[in-house]
Amino acid sequence: MTELLDQFFSAVRDMDPVWRTLLAALGLFLETSAFVGLVVPGDSIALLAATGVSSPTQFVWLVIALVIGALLGESVGFWVGRHFGPRIRASRLGRRLGERNWLLAERYLGERGGVAVMLSRFLPVLHSLVPLSAGMAGMRFRRFLAWTIPACIVWAVLVATLGASAAVGFQELASRVSGAGYIFVALVLIVVAAIWLLKRLIFRLERRHLGIPED
Repeated sequence: MTELLDQFFSAVRDMDPVWRTLLAALGLFLETSAFVGLVVPGDSIALLAATGVSSPTQFVWLVIALVIGALLGESVGFWVGRHFGPRIRASRLGRRLGERNWLLAERYLGERGGVAVMLSRFLPVLHSLVPLSAGMAGMRFRRFLAWTIPACIVWAVLVATLGASAAVGFQELASRVSGAGYIFVALVLIVVAAIWLLKRLIFRLERRHLGIPED
């Protein structure tokens, strides 16, 4: 396991840093502009790219790329919602997303306003639907940006730091402990599960607060 993980991190690290950074930005762009994030979360794309960071300069450029990718994706989502929102909601894809989720995003935005735009960056489902709903609701784009920019920056720094720290932590663990690969995988699974459970808990609490029934 340790050898396999070492090969994985080496492969990511050996990628051209420019392409690795651009692919991460593209993944974040697609996450909110084309619902890809509902299938492949942007967190996973960003974390994977961050494991290949090998210098402070690469870290800074990755954060910048993640912020730009997220902002462009959310901006596209906003304008798509402004011009095509009702049609998307009534489409086959929109119906597959679930009317309850659309209703949640709509009520969440209506009750919390700009705060909902900021918090949605960290919540499942809502991070893809809130930009669309904000556009549909007629929110001013300048106000939308004022709330989503700081959220994207905080999110990008946190995710990039977590991914880069994981790669460094594995290297240190592998040099000191036998069976480091298994220990590392177990720790990663615990952290991922904790983050997922926290997001789902907040999501369900917000849903209950807004009076949206469970599926």
